[in-house]
Amino acid sequence: MKQIITRALLAATLVLTAGIAAANPPLKDVEYVREGLITAGMAIEIGDKCDSLSVRLIRGYNFLGDLKSHARGLGYTSAEIDAYVDDKVEKARLEGIARQRLADLGTVAGNADSYCTVGRAQIAAGTPLGRLIR
Repeated sequence: MKQIITRALLAATLVLTAGIAAANPPLKDVEYVREGLITAGMAIEIGDKCDSLSVRLIRGYNFLGDLKSHARGLGYTSAEIDAYVDDKVEKARLEGIARQRLADLGTVAGNADSYCTVGRAQIAAGTPLGRLIR
């Protein structure tokens, strides 16, 4: 009898665990996290290209911590979050999106002033991007 109860509990645990895991889409499909990483990438790109602007490091760390907390709140493990952040293919994809969005805003590769202009406009508008740079 004890073995039957143990097996039933094990089976129930496996079913519940599988249900929880199945409920979460891949992190790349979680809009809040994905868009946050793209915004952070845009801020880093502006900071790298424009000598007069830089990333607000403490605010940036808090921003990224919020993204991680959001993912944890959705049930993702630290290992799942780290695997997503460390995925080189996904990182390249998000960097490409960030660069395209910056180009859409008016940046021109090789023209540092265009990055400064876009950065200052984002700061003045108080956008999430603008709040990550100074």
